[in-house]
Amino acid sequence: MKILAIDTAAEWCAACLWDDGSGRLLGSEARDIGKGHAEALMGVIGAALDRAGASYPDVGAIAVSVGPGSFTGVRIGVATARGLALALKVPATGVGTLDALAFEAEPLARGRPVLAVLDARREEFYAALYGPGGAVHAAPAILDLRAVAALAGLMKPLIVGSGARQAAEAAGLDPDATALTDRRTAGIESFARLAARIGFGGERPRPLYLRGPDARPQDGFALPRSGA
Repeated sequence: MKILAIDTAAEWCAACLWDDGSGRLLGSEARDIGKGHAEALMGVIGAALDRAGASYPDVGAIAVSVGPGSFTGVRIGVATARGLALALKVPATGVGTLDALAFEAEPLARGRPVLAVLDARREEFYAALYGPGGAVHAAPAILDLRAVAALAGLMKPLIVGSGARQAAEAAGLDPDATALTDRRTAGIESFARLAARIGFGGERPRPLYLRGPDARPQDGFALPRSGA
């Protein structure tokens, strides 16, 4: 089965086509665009398919990053994945950003737990702790640095993600030996490979929002009544 994977949860806009049968990456495209995922995503998907020598009818399933990450980016990626799945009549599944980071780190962890940490700004972090094989020891949550340090000190894990160094230092661990990466998301191939492990029999993908959007209605604002 050929899996189309999509990730728009961070600054990157990425897509790939992964052949689960042969275990090969057929083609991928990743662009560090910052913002503007809505305008770029279909072009990125098209480029990934072109590199794979494939087209939309070749897609057998879709995987999409569901966050945590950029509120707008996650929403765009999930909506696109669900729309394509409906149009192509193929299953779709969501893959967490923290899950994918931990999955990517498994070979380097060598049996150690993996703590995935993303800097959520405002002195907060998205974090989750995983055991071998992706077993969830602490589910994704938004935490302050003290709580993240407590997780890091609990099992002396390998720490990955954009908040890895801060977490290691706060826990009194050597960041050079413990913190693996400062990336805000995993490589796009990891989303496809992890989706193949998870399977496609569950519910449709939906965003994992651990914190509300930054844009909020202005307090006390209301439209005037008709005829007022």
